[in-house]
Amino acid sequence: MSNSNLSDIEIEILLLGKWRFDTFSEKITIEFKDDMTYEQTRVQILLFSKPKELITGNKFTGVWYVSKEKLYLNVKNMPKSFFNFQIPLAFKISIADIIATLGSVFMPEIYEVITINTSKFVIKDKEQSIIGTKINKNPSFGL
Repeated sequence: MSNSNLSDIEIEILLLGKWRFDTFSEKITIEFKDDMTYEQTRVQILLFSKPKELITGNKFTGVWYVSKEKLYLNVKNMPKSFFNFQIPLAFKISIADIIATLGSVFMPEIYEVITINTSKFVIKDKEQSIIGTKINKNPSFGL
C-alpha cells in the first residue's frame, strides 16, 4: 500500500503497536503507544558492535510523531548502562538521558515512510530501507 493516499494521522494509527525489524547491524523491536511515546530495544548482531551495546545499553524510550510522511523519534531516556550513571543531588540526574534528550531535540531520528499497512511497513533512513513486521500481542494459533 502506497502512502500517497494516507494522511499523517492515518500513518500514525497504522504504526500503533509492536513492530520488529532488522537492519544490517541490529535487530530492533519498537512499540508505538497511543500516547505518542515509544519503547525500543536494539540488539547488536555484529561482533564489533557489541561493545557499543554494552556501553550505551539496548532499551530506549521517547516520543514519536509523523509529519509529511516522515516518522520522527525523539529519545528521552537511555538504558541503564556504563555511561548512564546518576549524579546524586537533590534529585537524581542521569547524564546519558540529558545528552540523549538534548541531542534528539536538535537531531531526531527521521525515517521516510515508504509503505505501510496493518502488518508490514517499509521505512528509509539516510542509508538503507528497513522492512518492519507487526508483532501481534495476542496471536491466534487457531486452537
